[in-house]
Amino acid sequence: FFSLLVYEVVTVTGDVKGAGTDANVFVSLYGEFGVTPKVLLASNAAWFLDRAVLMDMNRPHLRFFFACNSWLSREEGDGLTYRYLLGSLNPLDIVVIDDMGNKELYEFPVDAWFDISEGDGKIQRDVVVGATQPMIVYNVQVMTGDIRGAGTNSKIHLVMHGRKGIKNSGKMFLEGGTFERAQIDIFNVEIVTLLSPLSRVTIGHDNAGISCGWYCEKVTVYCPFTGIEQVFPCGRWLDEDEGDGMVERELYEMVSLRQRKQKLPWSLWIFTSDMKGAGTDAQVFIQVYGEKGKSDIMKLESKSDSFEQGQCDKFLIELCDIGKIRKLRIWHEKRNPFSGWHLGRVTLMKLINREKYNFTCNRWLDINEDDQEIIRELPATGYRITICTGTVNGSGTDASVYLTIIGDLGDTGERLMFLCKNTVNKFEKGNADEFMVEAVSLGTIRRIRIGHDGRGGGCGWFLDKVLIREEGQPEASSVEFPCLWLDRNEDDGQIVRELVPSADGQRLFVSYHIAIKTGSINGASSDSKVFVKLYGEKGDTEKILVVVSDNDLGNYFETGQTDIFTVETYDIGKINRLLIGHTNEGLRAGWFLDSVLIWVPVHGVQYMFPSHRWLCKDEADGKVEVEIYPSETLNIEKINYEVTVVTGDVFAAGTNANVFLQVYGEEGKTEVIQLKSRSNNFERGTTEIFKIEALDVGLVYKIRIGHDGSGVCPGWFLESVEVKRLVWAWVKPEKKEEEKKDKKKKKKKKEEEDDPGELKEVVKTYNFPCSRWLARDEEDGEILVELKAEDYEDLENTYEVHVFTGTMWGAGTDASVYINVYGEIGDTGERKLRKSNHLNKFERGQQEDVFSITAMDLGLLKKLRIRHDNKQANAAWYLDRVEIVDSKDETYFFPCQRWLAVDEDDGQLARELVPVDEAFMNKEVENEDGVSISTSAQLGLEQKMSTTYTMTIKTGEKKYGGTDANIFAILYGTNDDTVINLKASKNHKNKFEVGMIDEFTIEAVDIGKLKRIRIGHDNATSPGWFLDWVEINAPSLGQLLRFPCGRWLDRAEDDGATFRDLYPNELQTELYTPVPYEIKVFTSDIFAAGTDADVFIVLYGQNGVCTSQKSLCVNKRERRMYFERAAENMFILQLEDIGDIIEKIRIGHDNRGVNGGWHLDRVEIRRLLRKGKGSETCIFPCDRWLATSEDDGETIRELVPSDIIIEKLSRDGTLKVIETEVDDALEHTYSVTVSTGDMYGAGTDANVFITMYGDMGDTGERKLSKSENNRNKFERGSVDTFSIEAVDLGHVFKIHIRHDNSMLSPDWYLDQVEIIDTDTDEVFLFQCERWLSRNKEDKRIDRFFYVKVNVCVIPYHLTLATGLDQDAGTTSRAYVIIKGPKQKHTERLWLDTKGKNFSPGGLDYFTCYGTDVGEIKKVEVIYEVTVVTGDVQHAGTDTQIYITVYGKYGTSEEIPLPKLEDFERGQTDIFNLEIEDIAPLRKMRVRIDGTGSRPDWYLDKIILHNLESEEVAMFTYDDWLSRAFGPKHSLVCEMPAVIDDEEMVELTIYTVSVKTSDTSAGTDARVWMIIFGENGDTGTFALKESNNTNKFERKQTDTFRFEDILSLGELSKIRVWHDNTPAAGWHLEYVDVHDDIMGKKFRFQCDRWLAKNEDDGQIMREVACANNEVLDFDEKTYEVITTTADTDDAETKENAWIILEGKKARSKEFVMENSTKKKRFLGASDRFEFSSKELGDIASICLGHSPKDGKKSKVEAYWRVEEVVITEKELGNYIFMCDSLIPVSSKREEFQTFECTKFIESFASKARSLVPVRYEIVVITGDVKGAGTDANVFVTIFGSNGDSGRRQLRQKFRNLFERGRTDRFTIEVLDVGDLLRIWVEHDNSGISPGWLLSRIEVTNTANGVTTIFLCGKWLDKNKADGRIKRVLYPKY
Repeated sequence: FFSLLVYEVVTVTGDVKGAGTDANVFVSLYGEFGVTPKVLLASNAAWFLDRAVLMDMNRPHLRFFFACNSWLSREEGDGLTYRYLLGSLNPLDIVVIDDMGNKELYEFPVDAWFDISEGDGKIQRDVVVGATQPMIVYNVQVMTGDIRGAGTNSKIHLVMHGRKGIKNSGKMFLEGGTFERAQIDIFNVEIVTLLSPLSRVTIGHDNAGISCGWYCEKVTVYCPFTGIEQVFPCGRWLDEDEGDGMVERELYEMVSLRQRKQKLPWSLWIFTSDMKGAGTDAQVFIQVYGEKGKSDIMKLESKSDSFEQGQCDKFLIELCDIGKIRKLRIWHEKRNPFSGWHLGRVTLMKLINREKYNFTCNRWLDINEDDQEIIRELPATGYRITICTGTVNGSGTDASVYLTIIGDLGDTGERLMFLCKNTVNKFEKGNADEFMVEAVSLGTIRRIRIGHDGRGGGCGWFLDKVLIREEGQPEASSVEFPCLWLDRNEDDGQIVRELVPSADGQRLFVSYHIAIKTGSINGASSDSKVFVKLYGEKGDTEKILVVVSDNDLGNYFETGQTDIFTVETYDIGKINRLLIGHTNEGLRAGWFLDSVLIWVPVHGVQYMFPSHRWLCKDEADGKVEVEIYPSETLNIEKINYEVTVVTGDVFAAGTNANVFLQVYGEEGKTEVIQLKSRSNNFERGTTEIFKIEALDVGLVYKIRIGHDGSGVCPGWFLESVEVKRLVWAWVKPEKKEEEKKDKKKKKKKKEEEDDPGELKEVVKTYNFPCSRWLARDEEDGEILVELKAEDYEDLENTYEVHVFTGTMWGAGTDASVYINVYGEIGDTGERKLRKSNHLNKFERGQQEDVFSITAMDLGLLKKLRIRHDNKQANAAWYLDRVEIVDSKDETYFFPCQRWLAVDEDDGQLARELVPVDEAFMNKEVENEDGVSISTSAQLGLEQKMSTTYTMTIKTGEKKYGGTDANIFAILYGTNDDTVINLKASKNHKNKFEVGMIDEFTIEAVDIGKLKRIRIGHDNATSPGWFLDWVEINAPSLGQLLRFPCGRWLDRAEDDGATFRDLYPNELQTELYTPVPYEIKVFTSDIFAAGTDADVFIVLYGQNGVCTSQKSLCVNKRERRMYFERAAENMFILQLEDIGDIIEKIRIGHDNRGVNGGWHLDRVEIRRLLRKGKGSETCIFPCDRWLATSEDDGETIRELVPSDIIIEKLSRDGTLKVIETEVDDALEHTYSVTVSTGDMYGAGTDANVFITMYGDMGDTGERKLSKSENNRNKFERGSVDTFSIEAVDLGHVFKIHIRHDNSMLSPDWYLDQVEIIDTDTDEVFLFQCERWLSRNKEDKRIDRFFYVKVNVCVIPYHLTLATGLDQDAGTTSRAYVIIKGPKQKHTERLWLDTKGKNFSPGGLDYFTCYGTDVGEIKKVEVIYEVTVVTGDVQHAGTDTQIYITVYGKYGTSEEIPLPKLEDFERGQTDIFNLEIEDIAPLRKMRVRIDGTGSRPDWYLDKIILHNLESEEVAMFTYDDWLSRAFGPKHSLVCEMPAVIDDEEMVELTIYTVSVKTSDTSAGTDARVWMIIFGENGDTGTFALKESNNTNKFERKQTDTFRFEDILSLGELSKIRVWHDNTPAAGWHLEYVDVHDDIMGKKFRFQCDRWLAKNEDDGQIMREVACANNEVLDFDEKTYEVITTTADTDDAETKENAWIILEGKKARSKEFVMENSTKKKRFLGASDRFEFSSKELGDIASICLGHSPKDGKKSKVEAYWRVEEVVITEKELGNYIFMCDSLIPVSSKREEFQTFECTKFIESFASKARSLVPVRYEIVVITGDVKGAGTDANVFVTIFGSNGDSGRRQLRQKFRNLFERGRTDRFTIEVLDVGDLLRIWVEHDNSGISPGWLLSRIEVTNTANGVTTIFLCGKWLDKNKADGRIKRVLYPKY
């Protein structure tokens, strides 16, 4: 009865030699119900079967894997031609590793797919033994840069390094990424080890593919276990042809961007029931609830088939800390008949502590089974819901309705109201539909969220209310939730609302405004539905679909578009993160999200969430939702108001005009707000509610409401307005009525006061009755009214406004004038001045127009704002003043005396005026006859009151970014706001063009500290505008504020907004202290006295305090208007506060324009007094020319005050004038001597300028024009003197000197500048010695120099040895710079040769004085070298001889012996050589190169005599250095040093054992070795004669014996290499070296390949000694050597004691005993030994001096200790320079402490620090013709720890060292320490061996330090000096 099934069998033949077969292949299938007959698979004898795959064709998801991995052959393997295979549903169940050596069996359970299209898609996994350890998943985001060609097709790999770099992840290939330009690729990397936080990451690629180069922007790694997200910026190319050519980089974290996301990994197991049809193909979701909150909604998906019958599906999920788990909700999304699912149970386990939760279900999630629900909560109860639809027209809906119930203990999640219990057609007009919802008990229900999907023809829905009660409870217990429209076209357009119970009263929800920006890349837009979820401190929201846009741009989420949405929900507090995604629906579901901006006015915060990634199934990581964390926040301030507007029920009461509202409170006012919604507003008899966000104004006392008169029927009858807001108030608890008690208790007095109650947020309501028309043709014709709050009692006031127009030509205006009067209690609002006492208003000639304004009483008036609309033909207006008289007959005077015109003054159409005292309006002055007359005054400062703002606006450099629209700006301060129309740019006639910066002057009075600005335009002609930034210089605040924007203001771009609110960037805010100055400039009344130049001024106070330089005119128009002959010009400038006294001013001009010359008569500067009313005026007389062709040719003058006039308002209201004469200021003449350097091209023809700075001020920039001693200034080697007159500068400490780079030869080498104050004879010297040139050094033409300061100067005694080459000497002036630690160095110390030259071979001695630089690290001493040639036949030679000297503290370079003549038989040659101070000497190596006609040499001995210490070392050889003579036939010899008849090094025998590894590791190449130790190295050993005939075979140990070798002492490393002959690859396991004299064996463990085709391709290895890795931490022996000073008072007969203080511990007290037998501390060195625990590095010592008997000393005694040396053989010598008297004392607390002066590291310590280091060598070939080479190039790196050996620079398949190319190489050697020099050479092979080397850069990859070796020379036998080998030294 079984039906026939079709099976597909897939066999995979193994990939080994001969694996295929021609035999007939059969298969039999074994199942639960039987066995199939033998089936022939193929007719094609020996076959290697890897595996077979069996798939059920009816159920394709069922695939069985049969592993074989064996031969089916009679000739191969075990001879079987058939096999039984066991099947598995998983391709890989387990990996078993059998350790044959240790007999251990390791099992690694896998149970997972290795397939991109199955499971989680991974093809690489970490597996642990027994799988007891959870795997850690790292989220890795790799961002490719947004530059051309940034993407790559190469295979990207990543290595993550743990803390301290000890552990790492290994190389992981990032599969599945596209790495396209400007794209983020996301990967989930699974490894065993917890590495977070990472120390660094390594990223690179395999350099394969067509476009292999890649520009990596950054890498972001998130670890869920630690919750740490780290950002590793790169921003560089990984490309052989770009940048530095690297294809792999190490990236380090930018710690400032680190974020901690608190999420933990959980294991989720879901068991589907084992019943027929239990499985589902639907998408399953889950949400977990805990005591502290809930998780996100998680989609459970994998690439395999999940939720099959009887199956357990395992998932790894991440949950934030939600506390103990209370419930979970699980559901699927499909409601079709075949998606039903029977869920058995769910298990949750926290991976960190194995905490487990089990939830049993055993129910269907199916629309055709059980209760037809597809959502389950475990465990569950029931709620009955009644939804009441309203009865208004069109109130029903056909859309799908969703509901979420939220209580104290959680929520139900979003439930579809699908199965109605009482009606068939749901949600019809007037319906009450009942539904049942199963959920865990929610406790008290607080709110619900209800909405619909907006689908269907009549989807709009008027929801009246919702009733909810728990199942089984009476209807009376139902909770009622009232509601409104849920319709896109009604009310506020929302289709989802949160509702609160009606019993709670009015509740204002928080509005979250969300601006979502779609990326600008191709295909970024989406047709899918987008949802958001907000996470805050107080909770989180549900996933909310954003369907109704505020800016309504038509299609949402289009490329480059910003869509703005408003979400109203309960207060979730500060937002921590955001979840955003889409439903993946529509034709173009994929979406590129750029960023999200959320602002919450109620909280006063704006959040920025950067994304810049794909949310697409087919892009990046395939995610369609993502969590984003805020990158920055801004502070903003607003609260919620609810405004109810009632339109009257009279004929034509409604309006179509735009209605505006402004709310006034005791703490300020809101901005003007438009009241609008999507419904048809303000119809007759309607009541409408608007929710607005505005500033908190405190107690509301009035509103201003009106309309703009637009539309067909604008007239409006307003009945009333109601404003609601939340306030905090004390709420008393409701008292219950108690039963009456007996009379005695009633008579008792209360002992306690009533409880004040609880502080709660309550709704405060303000009522504003109106009942009047707002219409042009009704009542008083006003369309804007002021309404007073019902409960606010205040008086109205009538203000009479008198406006006086000026008398000058064209002063009148025909434009409409508006005024706003400000007082202590608010303002009148802007009012149009309509009805005047004159028919033609605002006419020229002091016309007085009188207007009446009725408003609520403003208190004392503070300011007024007056403007006009610039309409009509004659709009320009000169306003003289405004006078206001209130109903109390109080008069206020507001002087103006300025234009309100685009083409006049500063171009402003609005002025803010402040009231001044009447006494200032009319001042009495004397006429020519001496009679006092009253005159109208110019009141610059009085009307100014710090009102000027300079606004700078930068238009972006986007295409079509400019605009011709009318731009406006609103400045919002803490006190007020002001509106400005930006009409007149100071610097451009055509404003707001692409890339242009426009400057505007704004006047505003007392608006307080700027909080934000609003800037926008009227969308007129060419309206699109890209605003980059706005900068406001606010002198009243002392701030320069930058408001960044970087967005479009365009209906067709971005979010379609034409205005934006901008906030200041705190990091770009500059602070200063401003003061207003009124500056009057009087030009003389002589011929041609006026100027068109740009005049500037600087004010100086005491102690050198000064303002910045400020131009008096802001544009060319003003420069042409001012500074005319006999003119008096007034300017008001906001400048820095320089104190109460102005000591001098500097005024000048730039000499530009038609008439540059200017004759200045005087300058008057006035400023307001700090205390009291009045001002102070300083008069600065000049009466001189500022002209290049007049007087002394100067265009800058320094002026000092002659008189000071103080005007002060007395108590009786009169002005009191006090005039004071100022003593003449002290002017000084400074002689400036400028020395030009004496080198080629040092002189200049450019104009030179200087500024001198002293502690009492500066001179300003002065041109050095007339040299007193040279006609042609600044010539090579010349000294020019100039005179500068200036007010006393005090001590001159700095100069700024520059030139203008003009004329033919502007380059200038400045040697020094000397300044002499001729009045005090003080000299100030400035050492320069720098180029001022665009072509040399750092290409600067201006520099600051500081005066030379006297510092600690010490003598330096120098010995200079000149080389022996013919051209080694010089006649030039030489200098030396001495460098010490911490970058200390002397200046140039010039060497005085006293007329002598530096001749070849000469030795010269000098004494120089320079700055003390501390210890000089590298010191070379002069040795007298005596070379004795043997007295045998042919002993002499003409070959080149080299010596290398070995000492205790290092090794010298190989030094060529200077050869003036040949070394002849029996001759003694004496030289002076500089050799590094490495004494005491141990041995010497002598090498000859075998060149010349007599290459053989018989060396007798060499003697080295240290000329400083007088120590003599003798090195005796007495044998041949020759290949033809002598027994050794060698050109190299080694000799021990003999000092004081003691041989410093003994001969020994080295036995070398070389073990080859047990792999295919042997070699036939020739092998060499060098052994390094305490006494240098052995030189090169050829490993030839072994104990084995065939050397270096696999698993073989070869022994070599080397006799008569000078012992090296303790060994440190070996260097081993071979010549890479055929079959050269060699794997070396270890090398053992046995020293017969020491009887000690040294092990050198290698375990590396020496092969060009294996490992890193190196055939030379350096291996450190393994013996040195063991450090003894037992007790240490410390040797203490004390040196007593050699003076009469130095010695002592008492004891001394010492304590050693190390970095790890402090020793006990060691007594250094003094006895009569062994007298110590007597002017010599004494040695002591002590044992102590290990102390670490010795940092300091404590020295004491105590009596022998321990009793108190009767006489004073001292011990003068000069030096103490502490020696610990494993660490080194610690030297303490004491030179101190230590008094004798019996008290142990009396001692002296000395810090370590010098540390000399021991050999053992150095040997322990030898670790393998990779050095990257970058070789740059010159870029001239023929610069490249075909020769083989070799380098040797020399460092403080040794050298690298000679290494060939080679790479496969590359043509190296080509012209202009950069080549990179990597070598691995033991750390050579600080790099000292590098040898570079080539073998002169190839067709073109000549090579121009530019430079070599060597980078130590362990510490990242790069050392540059400059060359710039040829290595060519036919060019330059013919050398092909060079020594390069580092560039410091």
